[in-house]
Amino acid sequence: MADHKHGEMDIKVQEDTFNGFMAWTKWSVIVILAVLVLMAIFIS
Repeated sequence: MADHKHGEMDIKVQEDTFNGFMAWTKWSVIVILAVLVLMAIFIS
């Protein structure tokens, strides 16, 4: 069995996936907040 050496694994794919998820989450929250604000302005 090979010895494990901390910090040698290529994690580029995981970092890209995480960054994409965070960007999607950020824009989703912005859109949801914008919809709520517009509903508060025009419905009430």
